[in-house]
Amino acid sequence: MVSGNKWTNYCLKILSLFLLISLSSCNKDESEIVISDSQKTLFIYMPWSNNLTSYFYTNLNDLGESIVARGLTDERIIVFFSVNASEAELFEMVYKNGKVTRESIKTYYNPSFTTATGITSIISDMKQVAPAKVYSMIIGSHGMGWLPVDNKQSRSVSDFKPHWEYENVPLTRYFGGTSPEYQTEVSTLSEGIVNAGIKMEYILFDDCYMSGIEVGYELRYATDHIIASTSEIMAYGMPYAIIGEYLLGTPDYQKICDGFYQFYSTYQYPYGTLGVIDCREIDALVPIMREINSNYQFDASLISSLQRLDGYSPTIFFDFGDYVDKLCHDEALKLTFMNQLQRVVPNKTHIGAYYSMKNGVNRINTFSGITISDPSISNQAIGKVNTPWYVATH
Repeated sequence: MVSGNKWTNYCLKILSLFLLISLSSCNKDESEIVISDSQKTLFIYMPWSNNLTSYFYTNLNDLGESIVARGLTDERIIVFFSVNASEAELFEMVYKNGKVTRESIKTYYNPSFTTATGITSIISDMKQVAPAKVYSMIIGSHGMGWLPVDNKQSRSVSDFKPHWEYENVPLTRYFGGTSPEYQTEVSTLSEGIVNAGIKMEYILFDDCYMSGIEVGYELRYATDHIIASTSEIMAYGMPYAIIGEYLLGTPDYQKICDGFYQFYSTYQYPYGTLGVIDCREIDALVPIMREINSNYQFDASLISSLQRLDGYSPTIFFDFGDYVDKLCHDEALKLTFMNQLQRVVPNKTHIGAYYSMKNGVNRINTFSGITISDPSISNQAIGKVNTPWYVATH
């Protein structure tokens, strides 16, 4: 983390680099924006996330490098970028003459990105200027899995402190900002996308803790795939200069995982996890999990032996595969579950450890690429019984 004048200079340096490498702004009237059908539109959604803004500039710059190396054929890239808490820009990243330029589309003042209506409106604006046969989405922000929007009044009793509030440690990336007024419920995101008449090819969450079964089940009508971390992801985020080419055109999920591993295995903070959830396979997992839950109850004495994938105490996010392995004692039923789980998460990777701003480095001994909160005894996870996943499987 950087503070004071160093932070200001850092931000200016990043912004200058961002502009220098060609994401230059070309102001246009809305009437000048070219509206044409394309095969695919990638929508990059970066709502206000407080201390991550400078990293977002780096992310877009890195993606620009990937575009320069690959080019754009039948794709368009539209970006919603919050420049501060009350202002956001909608612009297109355009590849011309070997450079990536930024063409302004619209400026938002006090945009509503925490309501379904607001999200639908923003996505509809994107659709209007860049209609396509296929849509994909990248979301850059903080993340806290399926957990409801933070209520500081309720958590004051337990003194729970989310990862982004820890200071003087390496920064990691709630879906949204660091305070409730800038945070979005996963159900709200799903509603906003569906109401816009879209089902995404994939949603890449460049956020913490979003590769969870509760998240995947909630979003199964909004997207075919989810690319996300089971744990905290370092503030640098996804290595777009490496994986950008595999996000455009027909996505290559295994190469996205390979590129993530390639980058983070040699990064100054060599920690990270990534899972690719095929949301189309989740419904088939529900009756299997319901049968397991109806026949077995988790032995609470085993909770300390479960693979945890967060830094909280008590743990909120556990490895899904490890949990069922210790819950279910019917080997045939367990095998049925594991085979279907492999279909739900066909691609995954981890560096060998994950990092948490709360408790530092944590080893990974077993990894299925997706988490579950069923065994959690944390006060923060009480709401798990109200999630659509829990209701469907109990």
